[in-house]
Amino acid sequence: MASAEVLERHRVTEHGDPDGPVLLLAHGFGAGQAAWSRLLPHFPHHRVITFDHLGSGSTDVAVFDHERHSTLTGYAEDVLDVCGALDLEGVTFVGHSVSSMIGVLAAASAPERFSSLVLVAPSPRYVDDPSTDYVGGFSLEDITELLASLDSNYYAWSAAMAPVVMGTPGAPELGGELTESFLGTHPDAAHTFARAIFLSDTRAVLPRVSAPALVLQCRHDALAPEQVGRSTAEALPAGELVHLDATGHCPHISAPAETAAAVHRFLGALEVRQTSAA
Repeated sequence: MASAEVLERHRVTEHGDPDGPVLLLAHGFGAGQAAWSRLLPHFPHHRVITFDHLGSGSTDVAVFDHERHSTLTGYAEDVLDVCGALDLEGVTFVGHSVSSMIGVLAAASAPERFSSLVLVAPSPRYVDDPSTDYVGGFSLEDITELLASLDSNYYAWSAAMAPVVMGTPGAPELGGELTESFLGTHPDAAHTFARAIFLSDTRAVLPRVSAPALVLQCRHDALAPEQVGRSTAEALPAGELVHLDATGHCPHISAPAETAAAVHRFLGALEVRQTSAA
């Protein structure tokens, strides 16, 4: 596929300093690249690239491939297509929620593209796995019911689920904002994406990612409890866990300054280590 076509399909947008270090931001389920709008002002000296996953944001649902995107691997391939179209290397990939694992898959497949990862509220598996004592936060029955509810009435599901995901009862307008974002996602694409997310298990891929990775864990996250953040960081060869004061699942929206500060500290520490090694 031609580079221009890839950039158009994913509505790729660039911000900040075109000569700065590259940040590639990947949004979560039910969102689009606009979800990063509060974070962007905190990185004026970076070349920040945002895009929409197919079926999300302002993309054309007609080009959404249900077979390709029935697993997270298809979305990871899309990320690598964007990197290839822009000839990116040395990328810091910042992924929210499911995009954290999409980034993990992309980095494991093409490590030469990525210098570091920032995983915001990640979960490599949502379903508990008693055989390994893994706590994902949900039983298989929970996930089956969640998907059935989504299938039954995506719009009602979005209105009920988005405020829970946002997790900021003191700022209900943020839950309303996320609800509008969910409602802007085409239901057909949402059904496929949701199954790819909630039935996935990317735990085995984590040890294959050699790049330094920051895991950002929020308080009272309804989708990714603290045990998940801890086990994710421990499974990454160069993983680092940072607990944010922010509550809920979307700190880049509810606490952008705190989120940005954690990313800056992480990148600054990497730069110091690289300088010392040189």
